[in-house]
Amino acid sequence: MFLTLSKFIRNIPLQAATFYCDKMGFEPLAYKGLETGSREVVSHAIKQDKIIFVFQSPLNPGNEEMGEHLIKHGDGVKDIAFLVEDCDFLVKTAKERGAGVVKEPWVEQDSNGRVKYAVVQTYGDTTHTLIEYLSPYKGLFLPGYKEPLFRDPLLAKLPAAGLNFIDHIVGNQPDDQMVPISDWYQNCLLFHRFWSIDDKQIHTQYSALRSIVVTNYEETIKMPINEPATGKKKSQIQEYVDYYGGAGVQHIALNTSNIIQAIVNLRARGMEFLAAPDTYYKSLREQLKSAKIKVKEDLDRLQELKILVDFDDKGYLLQIFTKPVQDRPTLFLEVIQRNNHYGFGAGNFKSLFEAIEKDQDARGNLTVTTPEGQAKAFY
Repeated sequence: MFLTLSKFIRNIPLQAATFYCDKMGFEPLAYKGLETGSREVVSHAIKQDKIIFVFQSPLNPGNEEMGEHLIKHGDGVKDIAFLVEDCDFLVKTAKERGAGVVKEPWVEQDSNGRVKYAVVQTYGDTTHTLIEYLSPYKGLFLPGYKEPLFRDPLLAKLPAAGLNFIDHIVGNQPDDQMVPISDWYQNCLLFHRFWSIDDKQIHTQYSALRSIVVTNYEETIKMPINEPATGKKKSQIQEYVDYYGGAGVQHIALNTSNIIQAIVNLRARGMEFLAAPDTYYKSLREQLKSAKIKVKEDLDRLQELKILVDFDDKGYLLQIFTKPVQDRPTLFLEVIQRNNHYGFGAGNFKSLFEAIEKDQDARGNLTVTTPEGQAKAFY
């Protein structure tokens, strides 16, 4: 099975879909709403290469499920969908191992084919939809979806973003929930541990995190699971949990084969990114002098664009992070390029945290942690 799409709940899904098309280089893919016979929920699907996002919102007053989710969490990722070969087997196995099944397998069809779905509960209020094609599907996306109502002619005039596929999706957890959640993936969805790191390795003078990455058998899906660690001030993981109202998706990493051109074009489209200080690049140049690998990209250009570099003896990765893509300081995006490197930027976590802490401070959320473990404003 492999990662196929992320489903967002938004107050204004049309405007959100338009934002991702204008700023991140997506194109409208398909639509489901009143005009297609969907009377309760509107859905806007957008696509860029192998990446699919779906933005949804209730159409009528009184939709308690979506309404309560929006009140508690604000805009965010509700569902991460997996394309699977045997939906019934996975649901049966997950249920036998203690997983909560939100919706038992069901089939939808139209003139383009038949698709089986099921929904299981993961961390917080986040779910996984399992999608199995029962026959070759010839439609735009999934049963019930039709052509978008409007295709903005402006998009063709904007520089291409060049994002290719979802590299990984990170879930933030409250303290002491990382291990139980990673165990859930291994037990219920037959994943295994791929990578881990603790707060002794990842910390700044103020905050720290712990992380376990789980992956499926084929290692095509990567799901980092983070939790905060005790520090002098509130970590950005705890800030996320506070503002999101619990566990949820912190960021989605989008893979590109040319991050320099991607970031040049994304900045030209108006995307905002976190900025590492120049001292980071001075230190990086010193470290690379004795490294066994050579970064092919121009370091001056990487510094100009504020792209981070992490490496080991076999390869390196390049990455950069957007600022939050909604008003609450919760979900953000990552752009990543890999060159024979399969880590998650551990060498950059300190620089990332320091950049986020700078924004936290501007928001008034870089607060002191008291002996009782509570955050206290510091001015």
